[in-house]
Amino acid sequence: MTATETDRAGVHRDGVQHAGAPQDDAPRGGALHADAVRALTDWRPAEPEQDRLRLDYLRHLAEQPGGMYRSCLPAHITASAAVVDPAAGRVLLTLHPKVGRWLQMGGHCEPGDGGLAAAALREATEESGIPDLALLTRDGAPVPVKLDRHQVRCTGKDRPENTHLDVQYIAVAPPGAQALISEESLDLRWFDYDRLPELTDNSVRDLVARARDLTG
Repeated sequence: MTATETDRAGVHRDGVQHAGAPQDDAPRGGALHADAVRALTDWRPAEPEQDRLRLDYLRHLAEQPGGMYRSCLPAHITASAAVVDPAAGRVLLTLHPKVGRWLQMGGHCEPGDGGLAAAALREATEESGIPDLALLTRDGAPVPVKLDRHQVRCTGKDRPENTHLDVQYIAVAPPGAQALISEESLDLRWFDYDRLPELTDNSVRDLVARARDLTG
C-alpha cells in the first residue's frame, strides 16, 4: 500500500479499480483526452509505485474514450494543484464541503479545458481566487509532480463509491498573494509548510512536501 492510493479519509487502498465498460454518455476522445495521454506518456516518475499508477492511468484512457470526464464511471481522470507561495513557505488549502478535510485545489475536467495542465490551473485559479498562478514547468512545459488514486462519492453521498485518478501539479503564487474564497469551499487558508492542519490526509502532506522541495 502507498500514499498514492487513498480514500479522502486517509485510508490507504491497494486495490486496482478496473475501468469497466465504456460509458455511452461521456464525451469521447478529443483534444483533452489526447493531451492527457501525451502528458502521462512523456512524464516518467522516478518512484516505481508512481510509474505503476501512470501506466494504470494510460490503460484507463486507452479503454475509455470518455475517461477524462465525471460521467465516466466507475473511474475518471481529475486534475489538481498545490498552490504555494515559496517566498513565504506556505501552501493554500481549501476545506472541502463534501469531504470535510483540507485539500489542495482541484476537480473534474471540463470539455473546454485546453489540456490536463490547463484543467489543473483553471481549478486552482477558480478555487484560490488568485489570477496570476503559474504551474511548475520542465523544459518550458507544465509537468505533473504526483498521481493519486482515491475513492470518492462524487455522484452523491448515497451512491456507490467511484475512483478519481488525480493528476497533481504545483501552482506557484506571486509573493504575498491574497486568496479569495469561492462558493466551492467551506474555508480557505494559507498554512506554513511545517504547520499543516491535522484535518488533512497523507496524500496532501506528500504533495506539499514535493512542492516544497521543487520550489526551494
